[in-house]
Amino acid sequence: MKSTFPLVIDGYWRDGADGSGEDVLNPATGDSLGQVAHASRADLDEALAAATRGLREWGAVSPWERGRILKAAADRLRADAGAIARTLTLEQGKPLGEAKVEVIRSAEFVEWAGEQGRRVAGRTFLGRDVGNRIEIETHPVGVVAAFTPWNFPMALAAKKFAGALGAGCSIICKPSEETPGSALALVKALLDSGVPKAAVAVVFGVPHEVSSYLISAPQVSKVTFTGSIPVGKMLAAAAGHAMKPITVELGGHAPTIVCGDVDPEKAADVLAQRKFANARQICLSPTRFFVEDAIGERFTARFVEHAKAWRVGDGLDPRTQMGPLANARRVEAMARLVADAVDHGATVASGGARLGNRGFFFAPTVMTDVPDETEILHSEPFGPLAPILPFKDEEAMLKKANGLEYGLSAYVFTGDETRRNRLKDALQFGTVGLNDVPSHPPEAPLGGWKESGYGTEGGIEILTPYQKTKFVSAR
Repeated sequence: MKSTFPLVIDGYWRDGADGSGEDVLNPATGDSLGQVAHASRADLDEALAAATRGLREWGAVSPWERGRILKAAADRLRADAGAIARTLTLEQGKPLGEAKVEVIRSAEFVEWAGEQGRRVAGRTFLGRDVGNRIEIETHPVGVVAAFTPWNFPMALAAKKFAGALGAGCSIICKPSEETPGSALALVKALLDSGVPKAAVAVVFGVPHEVSSYLISAPQVSKVTFTGSIPVGKMLAAAAGHAMKPITVELGGHAPTIVCGDVDPEKAADVLAQRKFANARQICLSPTRFFVEDAIGERFTARFVEHAKAWRVGDGLDPRTQMGPLANARRVEAMARLVADAVDHGATVASGGARLGNRGFFFAPTVMTDVPDETEILHSEPFGPLAPILPFKDEEAMLKKANGLEYGLSAYVFTGDETRRNRLKDALQFGTVGLNDVPSHPPEAPLGGWKESGYGTEGGIEILTPYQKTKFVSAR
């Protein structure tokens, strides 16, 4: 039987050479959506050979024309956003409205990178000696191996396809086997718009087997990964061993500081909505809520109201505000984190348990009286758990906020401009929201500090990770 979610290699949509695969589950029901094909080493060798050829073919296309093709692909994604969003919801679980926003954001990244690709330029200047001219050229880095997760399966793949193709590279992407359909829809839009068939590939398989083979392959010149810190470290070590540059955007555990001068109900209204979006399976999501004592009770009461009222259900139901977690592993992780917090003396103010016995639903959960030694304050929860932590002393609070290895995002809510700037400057994070919890627009560069990664994606720098320079001295 042919796989529902095939490999895409050199323009061919097909099963792997050995016919292996695995089920893709609908997280709202636990039912199978079909099989995703696994690539064998022979399949990966074909993808590598095609990508090497595709690098030459795509590099022969003028930057202006590449921009036109990527704009056409973005337009296709927008035109098909409804159907693609349904696929995304079925395989990942998020509400249909959130899925459609993700498709549109993916289109924006593809279009943005195409526009930036048209602006790639070298520079020339006079050397130190008469008759000497210095030329700095910019070139595509080569074949890119990309690895993307399941929480934003189209947008996170789109960032990588966009940057690589905008720079003139070819790309082989291994998305999550749990959410294959949206990445395949992205590649279809690219191919249908005129990207050479050899320049893009999608492969699936046993993650560590595929990643280790592609990273070590001599044809691959660049690695990019979004995912957890432990896996990112392993891939970075493998890339370093092969002397290949890597961009990694890893986990976060965002401190969210709510100061006593704000309206606590309004702050809770904003933060509850951001917290429970995508069932909090977002690296940028607020996770540790430091609330000043003066407004702690009011903020917590309003936050709990939201958590109890939040409508949890199938993402295809228009009434749903929060869908299921992506898989059974996440449900088990949430239950473990809650149990650990309770064992250490925390209070569950709302939620705290799985919902139903079909699908992977977990209640929006708020916890108070959470001791410092609990696991949830040290490990990224990646689920709808909100520990609320009172503070009086700003310096002591900042020590805790900055005290983890995570450095992806942080948030400050205050009406005091002096305090806002002081906290912004003190927070050791790559993204800081001031009275805001931003998403990632393509025009802004996003990257982690500390162990949350290195390199950025997006902004006018979107092509930089996929470029190399040549210094030419002419006489």
